[in-house]
Amino acid sequence: MPRTVSDGGDDVDIGSRTSSHRRTDGTQAHHGYTVTAPPKKNVLAEFSDAIKETFFADDPLRQYKDQPKSKKIWLGLQQVFPVLDWGRGYNLGKFKGDLIAGLTIASLCIPQDIAYSKLAGLPPQYGLYSSFVPPLIYALMGSSRDIAIGPVAVVSLLLGTQLLAEYDPVKHPEEYRRLAFTATFFAGVTEAALGFFRLGFIIEFLSHAAIIGFMAGAAITIALQQLKGFLGIVNFTKKTDIISVMKSVWGNVHHGWNWQTILIGASFLAFLLVAKYIGKKKKKLFWIAAIAPLTSVIISTFFVYITRADKQGVAIVKHLEKGVNPPSASLIYFSGPNLMKGFRIGVVAGMIALTEAIAIGRTFADMKDYQIDGNKEMVALGTMNIVGSMTSCYIATGSFSRSAVNYMAGCKTAVSNVVMSIVVLLTLLLITPLFKYTPNAILASIIISAVIGLIDYESAYLIWKVDKLDFLACLGAFFGVIFASVEYGLLIAVVISLAKILLQVTRPRTALLGNLPRTTIYRNVEQYPDATKVPGVLIVRVDSAIYFTNSNYIKERILRWLRDEEDQLQDQKLPKIEFLIVELSPVTDIDTSGIHALEELLKALGKRKIQLVLANPGPVVIQKLRASKFTELIGEDKIFLTVGDAVKKFAPKAVDNV
Repeated sequence: MPRTVSDGGDDVDIGSRTSSHRRTDGTQAHHGYTVTAPPKKNVLAEFSDAIKETFFADDPLRQYKDQPKSKKIWLGLQQVFPVLDWGRGYNLGKFKGDLIAGLTIASLCIPQDIAYSKLAGLPPQYGLYSSFVPPLIYALMGSSRDIAIGPVAVVSLLLGTQLLAEYDPVKHPEEYRRLAFTATFFAGVTEAALGFFRLGFIIEFLSHAAIIGFMAGAAITIALQQLKGFLGIVNFTKKTDIISVMKSVWGNVHHGWNWQTILIGASFLAFLLVAKYIGKKKKKLFWIAAIAPLTSVIISTFFVYITRADKQGVAIVKHLEKGVNPPSASLIYFSGPNLMKGFRIGVVAGMIALTEAIAIGRTFADMKDYQIDGNKEMVALGTMNIVGSMTSCYIATGSFSRSAVNYMAGCKTAVSNVVMSIVVLLTLLLITPLFKYTPNAILASIIISAVIGLIDYESAYLIWKVDKLDFLACLGAFFGVIFASVEYGLLIAVVISLAKILLQVTRPRTALLGNLPRTTIYRNVEQYPDATKVPGVLIVRVDSAIYFTNSNYIKERILRWLRDEEDQLQDQKLPKIEFLIVELSPVTDIDTSGIHALEELLKALGKRKIQLVLANPGPVVIQKLRASKFTELIGEDKIFLTVGDAVKKFAPKAVDNV
């Protein structure tokens, strides 16, 4: 029977053993084995396997196998509504944890929601609406136990800047809101479609480094935007770039700043930052940071009311509409030019919201050692935004600050989101009029204190140490956001991330191999200075699949290795190279362009009277090489299981010296 062995790369099927012996060091010599291709599959089977691995790698239907129809229906319902699974084991002990966590995050979300809705250019009640309906939908359909749902700063800013480019919320409030609901609808459709069609891997194209830079730039942009409320400036620029904002700030320094507003904002910002510092240093006191925003709102509102500071130029919320979410399905644009505007805005904002939520969900799932289903998450997030768009909500997603508080407060399940929703509902029904005298400076302070955490200095420094190209992507996204706009920063982040992929694909690494003394192991001579080159043999390893994008480069790079080596040998008056061994273990695939490049390499070597030898081709590679008859061109006797076997065949003296 054939056996399978691996030599540091892909497993390859090997044929019958013709001869073998055990070396004195205990390792098995492989020179008696021959490289064979795996059993042939028909074209449909190969295509089916590729589709399955791409879209259904987790084999989602495995649980339905050999199950009765009634069981399949129940399992199907659990797939859509995970609450039917974890809800069966729910008990009073878990509810106590969820109740405390829900009340804690509610105290954080209420002031944040009012502030974030202003960031999105919407009346303050819409932020509260977005923390009432979407969390209820997510609790039924989401698979994360810890994620807390609601509006977030980055998405609110992104949505607000894109909407502002289309309509002025003061002059055209109705059209502005309708476009916001339309964008929310299409954000939900985008998210749900990615999950339903199992296309979540698309969001992976935005690299971690680019996200770090984008978030940091967005945090600074958001903080700068809050200077309007923090300083009490009335006439403030609508642009988001740092230059326009600073011009607007310093242009109003003599007559636009309000000292009472600055005093309120600075005092409570200091309070919020101190509370956050205490919560970070002492984990048991996390609740101090959680209730600090609501405490600030209550105290500042009371202070403004009794002093009537609003008469002295301190801007206040003024009106926060009472009552639950009014229906808004009829307000969504399903035709006309605004349909495409809403679609464009929704897709961009939805992708960013999805990226943030998935990252947050995975982070806390890893901390608690459980798994979340990325595709389920996308469907849940998409569904809640679709429903939200029809109930006067704007785009909601997972909030890192609230999720962190939710986690530290001891949440057990998504019921904490339900508790938060109920508290928000009671707020909408009973106490919204009390927010009338809330100063805008407090909302600005809450946002500034919240977004500071988005600037991750440690991760940026780690990126710099690990990968300079990644750091370039981080910087590109960062500067794109603060000097241009959130949209341009996002575009730069995507472009640089894709450019990195293209660079790695088109310019893969190759290595010159040498023999480690007293072994049959061949490794990169740059990594292992003790590795010695084999006289008369050049050994090169290709560290990538060989496709049309890189095949010509790989051929030219190998020939360049050869020219450099021949020049050195000529200078040192050493024997010329007679064999070129190409180690193919890292080559996972090859296409027709790659095979054509090997053919051209073979011709170029023939002119130099150098023989081409291949070592350890993987199953896919050897199958394609044989299908293209390249193995007949090079000769079956030039294909070996290991580099050691090839060297033993063509440079026996070098092996004898090992």
